[in-house]
Amino acid sequence: MAPAETDDESRIHCRLDELLEERGMTLTRLSELVGVSLVNLSVLKNDRARAIRFSTLTAICDALDCQPGELLTQLPRE
Repeated sequence: MAPAETDDESRIHCRLDELLEERGMTLTRLSELVGVSLVNLSVLKNDRARAIRFSTLTAICDALDCQPGELLTQLPRE
């Protein structure tokens, strides 16, 4: 298995804004539904998260009725 990238730039993009807009839901409401702080969801939404727990990912996907691949995408290499 190859080591994880060590630079600060991740190619993983979180589509949380888009999914929230499609569902007419606010970040505040999502925070209430999944039990994750607004600050932590903002970090995720702004692509600043370094990790996400599977339990958090599952809760977000349940609340947004989506699959992990709809929430997190990998950007192409430059």
